[in-house]
Amino acid sequence: MSTSALEKIRKELREDLAKNAFVTKDERELLDSNGKAFKWFIDVKGIMLKPGNLASISELFWDHLKQQRHFQLGGLETVAIALLSGVVMRAQQDGVRLNSFYVRKSRKRDGMQRNLEGILTDEPIVLIDDGLNSGKSIVRQVEALKAESKKVVEVCVIIAFRNAAYYEYFTKNNIRIWSMFTLDDFPETGGLLKRDLARTPAPTLPYEIEWKFASPNPRYELILPKSAPVCDDERVYFGADNGTMWALNQSDGSVAWSYQTLFGAGKKRIFSSPALYDGVLFFGAYDGNFYALDAKTGKKRWINFDADWVGSSPCVAEDLGLVYVGLEFGLWKKQGGIAAFDVQTGEKKWWHQVETHVHSSPAYSAKRNMVVVGSRSGEVFAFNAKTGELLWKYAESGDVKGGLVFDEDRGLVIFGSWDDRIHFIDAQTGGAARSLHTFKPVYSTPIIWERCLYMGLLDKRILCVDTVSAEIIWSYQTHSRVFATPVIIDGMLYCGSNDGRLYELDARTGKEKSFFQVTERIVNKIAYNPSVKRIFLPTYANELYCLRRKTAR
Repeated sequence: MSTSALEKIRKELREDLAKNAFVTKDERELLDSNGKAFKWFIDVKGIMLKPGNLASISELFWDHLKQQRHFQLGGLETVAIALLSGVVMRAQQDGVRLNSFYVRKSRKRDGMQRNLEGILTDEPIVLIDDGLNSGKSIVRQVEALKAESKKVVEVCVIIAFRNAAYYEYFTKNNIRIWSMFTLDDFPETGGLLKRDLARTPAPTLPYEIEWKFASPNPRYELILPKSAPVCDDERVYFGADNGTMWALNQSDGSVAWSYQTLFGAGKKRIFSSPALYDGVLFFGAYDGNFYALDAKTGKKRWINFDADWVGSSPCVAEDLGLVYVGLEFGLWKKQGGIAAFDVQTGEKKWWHQVETHVHSSPAYSAKRNMVVVGSRSGEVFAFNAKTGELLWKYAESGDVKGGLVFDEDRGLVIFGSWDDRIHFIDAQTGGAARSLHTFKPVYSTPIIWERCLYMGLLDKRILCVDTVSAEIIWSYQTHSRVFATPVIIDGMLYCGSNDGRLYELDARTGKEKSFFQVTERIVNKIAYNPSVKRIFLPTYANELYCLRRKTAR
């Protein structure tokens, strides 16, 4: 096609974008996922499939790409599927058989369980998309392709919102950026976009991988919190889908020891997050056993065989020398309960039976001599931590599958539920104090820091909540569901999401400071060793990353 014909296509497409894709708050209400209004939006997808537009876009993409014949083309579902189809068909007209594929937003949980759809060749990769703003969705694609030992050399988009200097990640990975248009091509916006974007600092990428460990045979179809890591000064411990409890050396990720459970319940093996106390590692498994292993050697200290399944994560009362865990059974009217074991001998000190399963993890308050736990029926139970005497029962919630937390200063027990609420109940009486409605069920365990509650939600948000009023102080929107529990390190909140990102947020303001991208979902909280300043990041695929900060914040 001649240069003049291409310029005509580009001019007509630019005019269509300016007239129909750029939308301001004066034209219609624009809301983010938190319900807050914002000023503008560029709806490229809305005009992309108009008659003739996809052909025009494909023509302009192909005119740029045809100079480099040896490459393959990819992109992120769903918008890239249309773009890929258009460019591949345009290349075909010139006799070029262009290989293409697309990257799923998250790994498919059934069928082939793939992250990538299509057949990858060894050719360099060009990724295409409608727009390039923060660049995070592209980063995830690059990381997914790195895991397949493939190289991305260029990113091509319809509109680039920022100049190339903004994208540290692409520069570091020698990835070129090309766009049909920039914001300078749209003077009709009056500079509104550029002014707003100029206030947003460039995302930082301060972490690098020291090592990565991957346990064999992950269960990709099981998308829920699994066994979170815990660490001492030398090692990090976590359980895997294949029934192995791993102890890894923090220095290099090598295996210090492993303990293999022999069976489980169907495909479930170890979901219980281990607890460490006085050189002993405690965890449950779906073989029905509750284990106490020597943390240094992995040798058995003691095992309790009472349950049919143990999905609950234990907690330790150090002052009482007791460890608490939820147990589950396959019996009518005896499906669950909570047990207290002597940490040294494994002797069962007390036991309380309930009618439904107890997958929830107990929480302990030394101040109140109290342990609390939730159940599948929605009931929450409080016990005398030493004797097991039932103190109160709260029965106004849905399934409680995550953990609970004590707000000692305000005398509250707080937890999320599958009735789409966060419950605040009086720790002394068990009476309802207040609740906060969420848009989806809650699986994350809340944490308390400096008079605030922090929690991840399945409605894709990370919340900071005033525990007195139950009002939201700030809300951060991720790109996928949040099963993981937040962690506070030096005033920064770290929380993973199913979008495969570990977010670093200012705990007081909710402003994003940095992120780290992996390929698989992050469904558990991180572990952190302050003595060596290392973060241990788990994924639901039984991977564990050891991250080191490259430069001081």
